[in-house]
Amino acid sequence: MLRFAVVGHLARTSGDINLSDLPGGAGRMDVLCRCVNSAFFLSHEFRRDVECYLILCGDPDPEKTVRFSGSKVRYLSPDERSAGSLIKKALALPAGSAWRESTPGVEVRRGGLDLLLGEYPFAVLDETGIDLRKAGKLPEGYLLSDHQNFTPGEEALLAGREKYSAGPLSLHADHTITLVLNEIDRRRAGWTS
Repeated sequence: MLRFAVVGHLARTSGDINLSDLPGGAGRMDVLCRCVNSAFFLSHEFRRDVECYLILCGDPDPEKTVRFSGSKVRYLSPDERSAGSLIKKALALPAGSAWRESTPGVEVRRGGLDLLLGEYPFAVLDETGIDLRKAGKLPEGYLLSDHQNFTPGEEALLAGREKYSAGPLSLHADHTITLVLNEIDRRRAGWTS
């Protein structure tokens, strides 16, 4: 199972998201929706072996995490509004410490990055890391930040974790996910040099 986790620093933690204003009023939820789509959609296929975690750190509630499970997800179309609608439904549920399903394959719980890092061995995607194309065995979990850099507190949580790079320049999170999956696809198909 491949896992991607994206920290949404401003992403709203309540269900009062306006689907017509994902970039503004929803706290750049558009960035997270694009990451969901990049993690799952191919041209005429859907990746069932992927999970995508959205760590929502914005107002008004404490941090929440929304999980999309490719093996079970339904009602997801390849557009931002579709992913936003599923996130909105998840955030409308009362969330506790356990995962709670809102729609098939989409779950929500309270807690953020520190909780998730205790459960899975995520590597960090950063342009200063090891070049994916030159790395040996690749990890199964990757952590990215949204349009903002990791905070000093997040950096402290990430200290000592492996870092991998999809290229020498800072890229959009959704583009980085696409490049990571492309490298994994190339290796699975035997296209390594």
